[in-house]
Amino acid sequence: MSERTPSDKDKTTGFEGQWFGFRPVDPDAKSGMVRGVFNSVAGRYDLMNDLMSGGIHRLWKDTLMQLVAPKADMTLLDVAGGTGDIAFRFLERGGGRAIVCDITEAMVRVGRDRAYDRNILSGVNWTIGDAEKLPLASRSVDAYTIAFGLRNVTRIDDALSEARRVLKPGGKFYCLEFSHVVLPVLREVYDLYSFQILPRMGRMVAGDEDSYRYLAESIRRFPDQASLAKRIEAAGFGAVRVRNLTGGVAAIHSGWRV
Repeated sequence: MSERTPSDKDKTTGFEGQWFGFRPVDPDAKSGMVRGVFNSVAGRYDLMNDLMSGGIHRLWKDTLMQLVAPKADMTLLDVAGGTGDIAFRFLERGGGRAIVCDITEAMVRVGRDRAYDRNILSGVNWTIGDAEKLPLASRSVDAYTIAFGLRNVTRIDDALSEARRVLKPGGKFYCLEFSHVVLPVLREVYDLYSFQILPRMGRMVAGDEDSYRYLAESIRRFPDQASLAKRIEAAGFGAVRVRNLTGGVAAIHSGWRV
């Protein structure tokens, strides 16, 4: 399976619009389709993350939090963070207040339940909202994170603009996302895993093969590291940096709100 990168006009088919994995779709329909995926997998989402990555996603998120460097006077907005992994890390490391915003109600419900189980009864607010139209005031948060969510957004550039809008001047943007593998040997193994093993694992563990096939396809259609960095810069962020993780299986993009 060869890698493909997204564009407003696909060079192979001539299609102008949005993609749901490798399938062209009406842009107005995509967010509902994404909600359908995560409604389906919400109950097993965290278990599947552990199984899919062999637990490595926890190390990636810890690395992200090291870069965020939580402080007691900071307010963090975590977008597409329904199950709370990033918000919990932020609070446990001394962060002030976390706001979790996710487009899928089922994911938010899972996150709230996890918070109760951890006895986290304050310091985090849960809201349902779209990354392209955040339900927050301008210049209201110190840090913005989005982990494994940007590739599911219909209009990435709109989401980046919204990230800048809600950040205070000098605030920091962080995106942790699956990316493009930079090691040729690893790329071949990763393709085999993504398109052969992952969907079967989704069927056996989450009872949903199609959703995990979509997730693999959405990773391949996501911009590569350099392309995403340029789009972040175009949205008005400065000092944009990229940090590859596990040979580019994932990457953290960061930038300052200027």
